[in-house]
Amino acid sequence: MRLQSTRQFLFASAAAFAFASPAFALDGADVLKKINAAYSVQGAAVEAKSIAVDGSTVTLSGVTFGTAADPSQKIPVGNVTLDGVEENNGGYTIEKMSFDNIKFAQEGIAIDASDIYMTGVTVPADTTTGKLDSMLFYEEAHSGPVTVKMGEKESFSVAETTTTISKSEDEGTVSFDLNANGFKADLSGVTDPKTKDAIDKLQVQTLTGDLTMNGSWELAPGTLTVDEYAIDLKDVGRLNMAFSFSGYTLNFIKSMQEAVKAQAANPNKEQADQAAGLAMLGLVQQLSFISAEISFEDASITKRAIDYAAGEQNMTGEQLSQTIKGMVPLMMAQLNVPELQNAVSAAVNAYIDDPKNFTISAEPAKPVPFPMIMGAAMGAPNTIPQVLGVTVTANE
Repeated sequence: MRLQSTRQFLFASAAAFAFASPAFALDGADVLKKINAAYSVQGAAVEAKSIAVDGSTVTLSGVTFGTAADPSQKIPVGNVTLDGVEENNGGYTIEKMSFDNIKFAQEGIAIDASDIYMTGVTVPADTTTGKLDSMLFYEEAHSGPVTVKMGEKESFSVAETTTTISKSEDEGTVSFDLNANGFKADLSGVTDPKTKDAIDKLQVQTLTGDLTMNGSWELAPGTLTVDEYAIDLKDVGRLNMAFSFSGYTLNFIKSMQEAVKAQAANPNKEQADQAAGLAMLGLVQQLSFISAEISFEDASITKRAIDYAAGEQNMTGEQLSQTIKGMVPLMMAQLNVPELQNAVSAAVNAYIDDPKNFTISAEPAKPVPFPMIMGAAMGAPNTIPQVLGVTVTANE
């Protein structure tokens, strides 16, 4: 009796294990397959030499990343660790995707990057739905210190870069925010005498600052809006660009990716480039311009630039300033844009006299299809400022 009970217990345990294992064990190969499917839509290929699964952790070893632009070129990524992996309706969610530190050196250039990871990753089950759930999505992408050395000298570095992405409750809008803090570029190693002289006189041997970008994307109308794309450099100034256009839908992106893949697959480069150009020209027809703005807030670079340019022409800074103020109306008159001529002249005069900020904006009363802009540029370029609602202001 005891032997029979023991046998029943063993058979029951074995059965439970047999049924439970497939239900809960992760298929590491399928995880990579789904990730690769998401990247392949963009014309990229992800490969790994080996895959190991330990509970909810999947480790991809010897990972390489290739692109459609050059399939033969495979970028070594190293090992990638996926923590907190769970199956999700045929796809997967990943709590954190961590990458090996990058140490690359070739032909006197060395690149080091550390603390690289992505969190809140969603891997789609199906990349063909034409909806947001068909795209690989992450909540945060992070990189710690990145340095670039030319020989033994560090020429460029960034302390930290963070990108966050969020979806609205109805998944109709995606918002994004990028911050690259502690940007530093060392130009003191430039050897060309002319360039070095300009760098020294402009006092930009070292550039430090931050890079920021934020905006949103409305999927249905394909409205992509970048509210801020700015680089702020100490003792130089802050350059910001903002723009918005519609028509950038998921179908538009898919068509653009297919055009890129077709170009890469065509062995006849001249024919491929021509076909790709025609395809892109056709796609542009679907876009409409909403607004754009470029602005600059001076932090002392303007006066140094005027003084340097004046010295190159054997003039004083004041003399060159007056020359610029006198030339602008003449140049604008040649462009035959009377609506803008006075505004540009007034803005340039104000900025030259007291450099604070300068802004060029374009905001038409309603969105303008790109074909209309292209037609105006070819047929009557002087009408573009009116078509786009261009304004120029300074020190506001």
